Amino acid sequence: KSNVKAVEKELVTCSLQGKEKAALKRSQIFQIPRGKDLETKVIVVLGKAGMGKSILVQKICQDWSNGEFSQFEFVFWFDCKQINLPEKRYSLKDLLLEFFVKPQEGSKEIFEYILQNPAKVLLVFDGFEGLQDHENFPRCSASQPEKDLCSIKELLSGLIQKKILNGCTLLLTARPKDKVYQYVSKVDKTIEMVGFSPQQRELYITKYFEGLPYCDNALKLIKECEYLFSHCYSPLMCRFVCFLCETVLEMGDESLPSTLTTLFLKFVQQKIIPMQTGVTATQNQESLATLARIAWYLGEKHQSAMKSDLLPSKEVKEFALKYGFFLPFAFPRHSDSGEEEFGSTFSDFGIQNFLGALHLMLAEEIKDKSVTKYLSFPSKKKKPYNWLDLLPRFLAGLLFLQDDPFFCCLSNKDVKQSTKKRKTLLKYIRRLQINELCPERLLDLLHCIYETQSNYLLQHVALRLKPDLSFLGVVLTPPDVHVLYYILKRSRKEFSLDLQNSSIGMQGLKDLVGLKNVASFRASLSDTVRLWKSLEQTRDYELLRASTEKFVLDPFKAKTMKDVSDLSDLVEMEEKMINCVQDACGCSSYEIPAIKKLRKLEFALGPVCGLQGFLKLVEILAAFPSLQHLDLDALSENGIGDEGAESLSEVFPTLTSLETLNLSQNKITDVGAEKLATALPSLSSLKTLSLYNNSICDFGAENLAKVLPAMASLRVLDIQYNKITGVGAQQLTDSLQKCPHIRNLVMWNPSIPHGVLEHLQQLDPRISV
Repeated sequence: KSNVKAVEKELVTCSLQGKEKAALKRSQIFQIPRGKDLETKVIVVLGKAGMGKSILVQKICQDWSNGEFSQFEFVFWFDCKQINLPEKRYSLKDLLLEFFVKPQEGSKEIFEYILQNPAKVLLVFDGFEGLQDHENFPRCSASQPEKDLCSIKELLSGLIQKKILNGCTLLLTARPKDKVYQYVSKVDKTIEMVGFSPQQRELYITKYFEGLPYCDNALKLIKECEYLFSHCYSPLMCRFVCFLCETVLEMGDESLPSTLTTLFLKFVQQKIIPMQTGVTATQNQESLATLARIAWYLGEKHQSAMKSDLLPSKEVKEFALKYGFFLPFAFPRHSDSGEEEFGSTFSDFGIQNFLGALHLMLAEEIKDKSVTKYLSFPSKKKKPYNWLDLLPRFLAGLLFLQDDPFFCCLSNKDVKQSTKKRKTLLKYIRRLQINELCPERLLDLLHCIYETQSNYLLQHVALRLKPDLSFLGVVLTPPDVHVLYYILKRSRKEFSLDLQNSSIGMQGLKDLVGLKNVASFRASLSDTVRLWKSLEQTRDYELLRASTEKFVLDPFKAKTMKDVSDLSDLVEMEEKMINCVQDACGCSSYEIPAIKKLRKLEFALGPVCGLQGFLKLVEILAAFPSLQHLDLDALSENGIGDEGAESLSEVFPTLTSLETLNLSQNKITDVGAEKLATALPSLSSLKTLSLYNNSICDFGAENLAKVLPAMASLRVLDIQYNKITGVGAQQLTDSLQKCPHIRNLVMWNPSIPHGVLEHLQQLDPRISV
């Protein structure tokens, strides 16, 4: 448990530093800073289902076969869903040299070479979620782990624990919500696949239809269906949309489905209907219902593959393979047995989700009153992890498609049961406390409601959204942004959006900010600046002005160098943007309200970058005329020192609104205190000054004492936990007698004798100890 907590803490730290995505070349994947040549290195590739993780690892294998990644002499690739059978047990040799590749000769010598040279071995486990179920991940307890028979989980556990092949490189792919970090004590590198950009989506679609007579029409048709185009950020969904678009155009049609549910429904229809006759229609319906039940029950166990001989009938197996719902594969063989067993796996994640939802809708054993548990949106209780995460959307969509002719072709079931289930869903949504949902659950709900395309439900949800919507730290995908935009647009309320650290794309930010009923928004500074630059380049001055007026910056906390740089970029852009807005609107003066209204600024970069970042921040402080609170007190101590204090004192005359200045725990000595004291009287509005826990001695106290009478607005001075003795304390007390405006002087210091401090407090009760 302690390992897991340590990893979580490390991940949190990384997430603060690395929210800005940086492109990574394949050649850089195995470059690990401060690499440990003698220990096993673990690299995790994260990405939602359909993001192309499997394609990436296959490409890595192909590149290696063409001479790249020459540090590895052996590369072994495993699809976890195909090797995870509880009853199967293998030795490491079986796994590497029997299942993956079987040498024609010299297996024993090759295996010994692998054991002696682990640093030259790359092991790829694709689809780590295929090894997870409701059980705990086992520890490898074999006495000779490299020779004894173990389950696949135990072998992988031994590799991670460095009991097996210590020094090799492990590449694991997993979904972002998987519990991979509970099973891996330390990850050396984490890579996230975020999908296609809008430009990459267009490129993929163009390449897909390249050479076909309707190439241009296809791209136009897909882009016109904005919801489906937003889903094309996922390579898997992009392929689906292209396939269906191709079918539609070949049939002479000019429209695409408007939801994911109707997209997959039409996909299944195009697979089955053209090839079936009246005789086979009923058989196909029965086979599809059986396949849907398998999809659901495998999904419940976080699985997508099974042994082929466990399929209920030969007809179902042939149906699944014929229409491309299943793909066949071979299981690993033992070295002492020539038997080969075969398995079947769903061709892709989307199909399994759709069929699982179809089962929940059609199955008579799933009662109408229990259907809502598969659509649950708890606000306080943590939602259990749903492996089939698209299933709730498909289920909601199917419940509102029961009269669709395409849907009727797929089922011979009585629609009365599904009608009851739809009524149950409607009743559940009406009772749901929508304004209490956390951001993730709210997005789940919006997707489900969108799939229904029910005007009543869409309006119901739109009217019950709370006015302050925060998606702080929640990754917003293009489909998330689309459904949010679609439903916000229907509401008559005004909204305030917090989109900070949401990884929202520029087009999505532009759409949401452009809504008339979005009155204000917060977003990452870099995203906002990028949007404004784009609007300026396209001469969309009306939206440029509207977005600057809606943007909220206060309060702002700088936690990284990037935060300071982004704030600096914002200030540098102001003059250029002022000119643009003035030219467009004909007004004589204009300021970006967010800059003008910034009242509280916190600085918490820590000791490593504290001084460097603060010196850069000081250069732009004058740009914030309303700044009232400047806080440099951070848990990790910024340590701006005397250099930072001197730099700050030089801009004091420009900080005319500053009321609170917190310089606690910044390693300021007498030198810095002297520079500060000289300039402090120019802070005409300063009420509270904290120099708590620095290194100020009597000389610094003396300089502060000299200027206190001139600081007419000051009410509180905190100078405790410094190095002031009774001499400096006496000087401050004497000065305090001349300052009736000061209400409190906090002066306890370990170097001031207790008796002296008590005596001074008796002289002036405004002194706090």
